[in-house]
Order: sequence, then structure tokens, then C-alpha cells
Amino acid sequence: MGLSIGLVGLPNVGKSTTFNALTKAQNAEAANYPFCTIEPNKAVVPVPDARLDALAKIVKPERLQYSVVEFVDIAGLVKGASKGEGLGNKFLSNIRETEVILQIVRCFEDENIIHNEGSINPLRDVEIIENELILADVEVLQNRIERLKKQAKNDKNAAAAVELATELAEFLADGNLARNFKKEGNEVFDKLLAETRLLTNKEIMYGANVDEDGLLEDNEYVVALKEFAAKHNCEVIKLCAKIEEELIGLSDEEAEEFLSSLGVEESGLNQIIQKGFDKLGLMSYFTAGVKEVRAWTIRKNTTAPKAAAVIHNDFEKGFIRAEVIAYEDYIAAGGEQKAKEAGKMRLEGKEYIVQDGDIMHFRFNV
Repeated sequence: MGLSIGLVGLPNVGKSTTFNALTKAQNAEAANYPFCTIEPNKAVVPVPDARLDALAKIVKPERLQYSVVEFVDIAGLVKGASKGEGLGNKFLSNIRETEVILQIVRCFEDENIIHNEGSINPLRDVEIIENELILADVEVLQNRIERLKKQAKNDKNAAAAVELATELAEFLADGNLARNFKKEGNEVFDKLLAETRLLTNKEIMYGANVDEDGLLEDNEYVVALKEFAAKHNCEVIKLCAKIEEELIGLSDEEAEEFLSSLGVEESGLNQIIQKGFDKLGLMSYFTAGVKEVRAWTIRKNTTAPKAAAVIHNDFEKGFIRAEVIAYEDYIAAGGEQKAKEAGKMRLEGKEYIVQDGDIMHFRFNV
């Protein structure tokens, strides 16, 4: 759907290692020196979904198709990135093209891996990154204000936009993020945000990169990061990028056994993928047949015809009805036929809002 999550952070915090593990391929060079990533690496990653696996056990299809999410590995930012330091302007523009920011934050000590700032301090690192994003946004707003002022003489909306943009720029200059500046139901403000695509208006998740010991118990760095994130209504996902990279090439069973031996229930990367998918405002519905059991990606609150269009535009144009079985009912009945016999299949019309996990079949006529 053209929606992506950008991995950002200071140099040498584990971004490229995390990206390698996410894609299960050595697509991004991981090296112990700054700026080893110059061009953003992109990869489309399947979204782990136990529901799809459960459906497959019942249907026994020829193939499975998961929903996917795109990750972009963006080169390390440094102080002054908003002014072009470390090729920062280019990298900031890469971030602008993503919808969610995943900031990888180093939360472990290792004298063999240099830190760009000389010491381990997650909150300082977060502040450096967010300050650069803020400065870049202030510059964008200042440029927009100058253009809007020229239009404001003959355009009331432009005059209102100047006032709002100025107020927002001042809010940012005080060290705040645009996502915390609320103007509910203001069309002029909504248009301003849509046009400027401010970096600090994006959803933010923090990936706390720890060592093996840090996986079992939160160290002081993770505790501090979680406290900070809670105050700003952000997610923290703990992972050990080094271990996640070691999982590459293992079967699902081997990976599960390896994590279990470490006392870990679920891969940190799986959590990142799943929560990132959710932060993008996405969900899945399913089609289940002997040829294929498939997850289809839609935005939350999508109507049945729009959901059908994801399969083919003709499905929306000629939409008649949707046959729907809730996931829980499908699993409890042990398949489509038994769910129908139990009266669990519903016929839904054009106004139906598709629910996460619905198993659907569309009736259409073109």
C-alpha cells in the first residue's frame, strides 16, 4: 500500500544489523564505523500472523500469503543533520517519505563498539535525533509561512494558516514534537500538516537494542527509555539485534527453541513488525481456499467494497454482497462449511466495516 517504517538513529546503534535481521538477508552493510549506509535500503517484510497459520491447518492450501510492511534503513543522523552535517539533509528527506519512525536506541555497553557520542546514554541519543527532526520541521514551516504571507492578502484560509504555522513553529522551537500539537477538527490545520509532512508529526516507536543479559531483565538504560516513552505515549520494543541476526537462516521451530533457551517468548523483531503494522493504521482480512490462504492489507475502518478493491477493482465496481465469517467462528467450527451450517456466515452490504481477521468472499457482477 506504499506505507513504510523508517529506521533511524545515531551511527553505530544497530540500525543496519536490525534491518538485516528484519529482512532475513544481508541487504544492508553492517560495519563498525559511521555512515556505512549511504543510500536507504528498502525491504518488504511479511507480518507474522498466527491466525493465518491456524487457517492453513484447517484448509491445507497450496500456499500462504501474509500481509507485508515496508522498512527503510536510513543512514545514521548526527548533530547538525538539519544543517547538512553527515549528509543529513538527504537522510532527513528519506525519513519524510515514511509514515512511522522506528528509532533504534543503543541500550548496552560494549567497549569494542564505538559510540558516536563517546558514551551510552539513550535519552541523550533520543534528544539528539528529535532535535534534528524538530529543527528540520521549523525550517519547513518558516519557508511555508513566507509563501503563505504572500497569499494571505487575498485568501482568508492562507491568513489562518500563517497564524497556525507560526504558533506551531513556536511550539516546536520550545523542544516539542508536532504530534503533540492538537487542533482537532481544524481543516486549515489538517491541510497544513498534509502539505508539510512534518517529521515530528509521525508516529514514533523506540527499539531498545540490548545485549543478551538485557533481554531477560531491563537494564537501567531500558528503564529510563521506557519511562521517557510512557510520558510521550510511545512504544518501546526491546530487542537484541545481534541475536536477532543470528536467527537468520533458522527454521521457525529452531528459532523458537533458540529464543526459549534464552528465556524469551517472542522475537523482538516480530513485535516491531506487528506493532509497526498497527501504527500504520493497517489490519488484515483473509480469504481461505485450497489454492491459497491469504491476508489482505487494508486500513482500519474500511468498508466491504473498498476492501474488495484490494483484490481487484472490478470487485468494488460490481460489489453485491460480502460473505463474512468471523475468525473465531471459523476456527471454532473447524472450517467454512461447518461455520455455515452453524449459522455463523453473514451476508453484509456496502456499508459494512470490515473487522480485523474476517474471512471474506465477495459476490460481484461486472
